[in-house]
Amino acid sequence: MKRAVVTGGAGFLGSHLCDKLIANNIEVVCIDNLLTGDVSNIEHLFGNEKFRFIKHDVTNFIHVPGEIDYVLHFASPASPIDYLKLPIQTLKVGSLGTHKALGLAKEKGARFILASTSEVYGDPAINPQHEEYWGNVNPVGPRGVYDEAKRFAEAMTMAYNRYHGVETRIVRIFNTYGPRMRLNDGRALPAFVSQALRGEDITVFGNGSQTRSFCYVDDLIDGIYKLLMSDEIYPVNIGNPDEISIKQFAEEVIELTGSNSKIVYKELPVDDPKVRRPDISKAKRILNWEPKVSRREGLIKTIEYFKSKI
Repeated sequence: MKRAVVTGGAGFLGSHLCDKLIANNIEVVCIDNLLTGDVSNIEHLFGNEKFRFIKHDVTNFIHVPGEIDYVLHFASPASPIDYLKLPIQTLKVGSLGTHKALGLAKEKGARFILASTSEVYGDPAINPQHEEYWGNVNPVGPRGVYDEAKRFAEAMTMAYNRYHGVETRIVRIFNTYGPRMRLNDGRALPAFVSQALRGEDITVFGNGSQTRSFCYVDDLIDGIYKLLMSDEIYPVNIGNPDEISIKQFAEEVIELTGSNSKIVYKELPVDDPKVRRPDISKAKRILNWEPKVSRREGLIKTIEYFKSKI
């Protein structure tokens, strides 16, 4: 049986990855310091003989006894509310954490995949964003702690591939949603849904004309798994290219929740991207992957999950 280490495995995406790997008969060692992860995301796996949880900060040396076939590095604060509150920790897990995770992969002869992000494109000057675009990032702005951490992590990953011969993969993850998202993680979807379910005003930053593209978590995890099992060493966008303005998205949430909430507008945060849409031509071509779940279908499932939490 194959064996995988998932850093950040108690987080939103990490926990779904643990499920995916176990479903494919791969043993999982989940490592998380629970800074932004939550044991409730993985407690359904406790008692499963294919699952083990280790509470550990991956910016320190990682020791896992026995053979390891895959290292999936998903440890990092990933929402604005987290990385603006935890700037040093975000930079450390992107640099030191990536270094330690790559060191584990090198030691074990394991295949490594880095969870990168669409934020490496910054506030993009092109739309949609393709993998060859180098981005438009402000390194000294508030968001730079996350953007540059991930850009550094990509560079470190490629260095280990070229210099040490580690088998590496890089996934650039675009906006994703679904069950196990935190209600208060600061991103548009959980904020809008939780506000609508409580009958509160929905807060839209700027005039709402900025766009995002939302991918349901099951689709995203399927794409990441296919990339892990592929031969592609260079970054691959995984996301849903169905683009929508933030204002339209807020109106959609109000409709699907049946809420009486009103939209209120606040000042746009510094360096907030005006557009965000993945070009997934590469994923279609080399992975035979594209999203299957419509935004409406995914939102209905996510709203039901949030109802259970509220």
